[in-house]
Order: sequence, then structure tokens, then C-alpha cells
Amino acid sequence: MIKQLLSSSTGNFFLLAGPCVIEGEAMAMDIAEQALAITSRLNIPYVFKGSYRKANRSRLDSFTGIGDETALRILRKVGESYHIPVVTDIHTPDEADFAAQYVDVLQIPAFLCRQTELLVAAARTGRMVNIKKGQFLSPEAMQYAVEKVRATGNDDVAITERGTTFGYQDLLIDFRGVRAMRQYAPVIVDITHSLQQPNQSRGVTGGLPDLIEPMARAAIAVGADGLFLETHQNPAVAKSDGANMLRLDLLDGLLTRLSALRQAVNQIDKM
Repeated sequence: MIKQLLSSSTGNFFLLAGPCVIEGEAMAMDIAEQALAITSRLNIPYVFKGSYRKANRSRLDSFTGIGDETALRILRKVGESYHIPVVTDIHTPDEADFAAQYVDVLQIPAFLCRQTELLVAAARTGRMVNIKKGQFLSPEAMQYAVEKVRATGNDDVAITERGTTFGYQDLLIDFRGVRAMRQYAPVIVDITHSLQQPNQSRGVTGGLPDLIEPMARAAIAVGADGLFLETHQNPAVAKSDGANMLRLDLLDGLLTRLSALRQAVNQIDKM
């Protein structure tokens, strides 16, 4: 699948976008429909993103999901209804085969990117594997995560940059890492998660959504193959990661400007 996402004749970036977690069918279908209409017009290959369960939460009382199978069925319905690929996170080796029955791309969370059994289990499903770079790893260290996937015979793999821990409550993207990691696999830049401010004193992650567009522009300029972002009709009431999400009604303008920037970068690269 990664080759299909990269083979767009327009030379555009591809996009993984959707809500942080599946909260219900109506919201998921609405986000997918609106995002697909925009990306189709702009010739951006699109993958719908949604977590079926949030396993990594700061507080015990945080929302984790509506039920694994219920959420996965919604993800499958999104894919079948709009004829688009779908990506979700997995957290243990046992989840790989289970989730692969419903989605096209299995995503490895950043904190788990060194877990050999998880990577191998995901790879053996034959699905595309998207590995989030650990906030604690150098870009160069990700070559070994990629090698674990490819050692199974599955070459359908990408790396996602999602920021590096900076102090106790902040993340930064070192854009040099995009160039470094492209030696090993196509690179996606996770715009919204890289703008998180984790470990806040009240146990709810903060964020800097006003920086979504500048960071996305930087990712396009430095040569990212794809972008990842979370979006919601009303981030203020989102059940997870609302503090760093893009409001859905801002997606059209953002992607229009980013597509124009990508065209300009492509022209410069030809000089």
C-alpha cells in the first residue's frame, strides 16, 4: 500500500487523518466524508485514521473507547463505504491479527516501537505497518524497527515522526530526522501529536493547535512523504487529544495551502 500512496501522478503528499479515537459511527462517517471530498479535489491520497481503543492514557478515568469490536466495525464500514484505506493502532501482538480483519494499515504507537514481537506480528499480517518513532529515540535508531518488519518479508512499511521529548512537558520535531529516516522507509510527519504538551499536572495532555499549519508547512518543505493529523468536528468536546486537534472546518483551507506549497517545492526540486 505504501507504494500506492507514493505513486500519485500529481506528486502530492499523502494524508492520514481522522479522529483520535472512534467515539461513534456518525462522527466517524462525517469526518471521513468531508476529508475525502477535500482530498479528492486536491489529489491527495487519503487514509482514514481512528483508534479503536486508547491504551495509553494519563489518568485511570480517561475515556478509552466504545468497545473494541464496535469501533473496529465502524472503521471497516468507513473503508467500505468510501473505498478508502483505514489505519488504527495496535498495542499487543495478539491484537495484530484481530485488527487486521478490519483495517488496511496497522500502526505501532511510539512508546511501543521497539517491541519486537509486536512489530513482527503486525508485519506477518501482510498489512502495511506504520511505525511511530519513539519520543526517546534518535531518527537513526528507527532503521532497526524497519528491519524487524522487513525481515518477515513485508516491505510495506513507513515511519512516522511525532516529536522528541523536550523537558518534562513538551515535544519538539527535529526536521533533520525526516531526511535521515527517509533512508530507511517513507516518512510521515505527525503534525498534531508533535504539538502535544504531555504530562500536565492535572493529568490531561495539553497542546498547541495554533502551530499546526506552520509545522505542516515545514514538513512539506523538508520533503515529508506524508502527513498525519487528527481532526474533529469540535475538538473542545473530543474524548481524547482535543487540545492539539485540528477543527474539521479548517481542514479544507489547510490542505489547499499545503498542496500549493508541495507544488512549489516540487518545482524547486526540478531546478
